[in-house]
Amino acid sequence: MKHFDVAIIGSGPSGASTAYHLSKKGISTVIIEKETLPRYKTCGGGLVFRGRNNLPFDIAEIVEREFFSIDIYLSAKLHFITQRDEPSITMIMRDAFDKLMTDKAKAEGAVLLESHKLQSLSFKDKLISLVTSQGTITANFVIAADGALSPTAKMAGWIEETRNLIPALEYEVEVASEDFKRLSKNVRFDIDAIPYGYAWSFPKKNHLSIGVASARRTKVNLKKYYQAYLETLGITTIISELQHGFQIPVTPRTDGFVKNNVFLIGDAAGFADPITAEGISNAIYSGKLAAEAIIETEKHHEKAAELYMKKLEATLIPELKTGVWLSKWFYEQKTLRNLLAKKYGQRITEEMINVFHGDRTYPKDVKQKLKQKIKELVF
Repeated sequence: MKHFDVAIIGSGPSGASTAYHLSKKGISTVIIEKETLPRYKTCGGGLVFRGRNNLPFDIAEIVEREFFSIDIYLSAKLHFITQRDEPSITMIMRDAFDKLMTDKAKAEGAVLLESHKLQSLSFKDKLISLVTSQGTITANFVIAADGALSPTAKMAGWIEETRNLIPALEYEVEVASEDFKRLSKNVRFDIDAIPYGYAWSFPKKNHLSIGVASARRTKVNLKKYYQAYLETLGITTIISELQHGFQIPVTPRTDGFVKNNVFLIGDAAGFADPITAEGISNAIYSGKLAAEAIIETEKHHEKAAELYMKKLEATLIPELKTGVWLSKWFYEQKTLRNLLAKKYGQRITEEMINVFHGDRTYPKDVKQKLKQKIKELVF
């Protein structure tokens, strides 16, 4: 039976980057992946600059496109454009991206077990036994990096669902050459293209990733709004399209992120951005924090768990809590939002892109600032 210091479930950005950091410090690490890489992964594939900048290695070889400007349409009446010296959004395909990141982790000594589906966890004397479809291994720590559904979290004791998971629908779309030439020049977000949500158009190398997401956890005909969005984009001819539905957790769990030396990171923890639903950057960041906690405490069980929580509370959790409140206000108070946007829209958009770039976080005093701005407009 093989033993590792850390077993990571899932080879996505959070799992692979965590494995990289751990292995680089000489901590024996295994990545357990239920499929064989490379494999398709449902994702819009827009990596914001702060996520790319937080990677410890270059990913240029798998970049599909880079965009230094972003077009944001608000309620079909307001249009704002941002411009930066660094790419605000880097377009990737997750099969190539995840494969590259996993290869980087392997180069530092991490072990990858493909086609190993985790079936159960058991705990005894601070040792965790992981039964997979191809055998059993043991580890001192387990890191759940297996996404929004996270079977690992359920096996480890997170039974009640305390995250808010929103519905999204994404298509990989091949369009006529004239449409692609026109639409491939810009990344765009269309707020309110779907009630209480938005639509996006992400140009890749030879096709478009187009999708819709609702910020509400509710039943909604996503396909209807996707079809309407195609009309908004002026797409009349579709050569091929592949549909993928998924859920995005946009609020963090309320019942902790560590149990019995099982650490939750990324979507398993509910760390996607509450406003944009972008999850890759916080997945990478939370994995880095988990790795640091294990490294800095020299693999001490209790201290590592405590340090991980401290790191989360010092940075990520406060930002997410503010984002949750701001998201609810942004999508549900459309009249007030649009009133503010008419006067301050460009400034607000620029600040949002600053969050994309990691130049700032969501302000802790956002409620007071919004009240003051509304007061100035009304009175």
